[in-house]
Amino acid sequence: MRAWIDGQLLDNPAAPAVSIRDHGLVVGDGVFETLKVIEDQPFALALHLDRLERSATGLGLPALDRGFIAKGVEAVLGAAPTAYGRLRITVTGGPAPFGSARAEVPPTVIIGLEDAEPNPTETKVVSVPWRRNEHGATSGLKTTSYAENVIALAEARKHGASEAIFANTVGDLCEGTGSNIFYVLDGALKTPTLSSGPLAGITRALVLEWFGAEETDEPLAEVEEYATEVFLTSSLRDVQAVTEWGTRTLPHGPVTQAAQESWRTNEPSLLGL
Repeated sequence: MRAWIDGQLLDNPAAPAVSIRDHGLVVGDGVFETLKVIEDQPFALALHLDRLERSATGLGLPALDRGFIAKGVEAVLGAAPTAYGRLRITVTGGPAPFGSARAEVPPTVIIGLEDAEPNPTETKVVSVPWRRNEHGATSGLKTTSYAENVIALAEARKHGASEAIFANTVGDLCEGTGSNIFYVLDGALKTPTLSSGPLAGITRALVLEWFGAEETDEPLAEVEEYATEVFLTSSLRDVQAVTEWGTRTLPHGPVTQAAQESWRTNEPSLLGL
């Protein structure tokens, strides 16, 4: 693990480094991005910083200093070689009195890098009973308020799955705890619209650009029962086939394989950017 906070590369990343009154810790008032690093090169960094800015604006945080964040990324990347890693950039509301109100202080900026292993090309998912609120104040923002995801993912792991799938308030398929979902139904590759509540995933957008899919909304129950292929996308999953959804077995089919090949072909173009 390598860590940089507010301009300082830490000698001991495990040591206490933020205030106990930091709003990110106290009330989850923060935004973040996670991206992979391959051979010391971050993947699609500019696109992740674009989304970080959108999330910060949506949460009402001060404007981000991208140059300052880029220096932090450079510092952690230069601290030790990384063959494959997980880079996380977090920006919080900074120290404030206990409670929901912010203080007029600069944000806290934290950048961490840890070694990781590539995800397998196939996985299992389960549906969970809780709903995403597509009308909520933080819908579509990548905030640090992840307790809902923690609960859902713990439930999925009880069933041997690596991801939990949410519907939104009207019962339409929405997203996973940390992934977007694509599926084949009636012979067409589809994915939920952003208006239905999912995060605007970087990998989702690139798959749409490089491979294509129809953005539409379908009831989760119908997709779970009738989809003939399903795959997940995220910054560390890339394009990952779903071969089990609950008790149902799905093929690692030709559409999924073609999407994975398209990803492998185009991915190098965004390394280091």
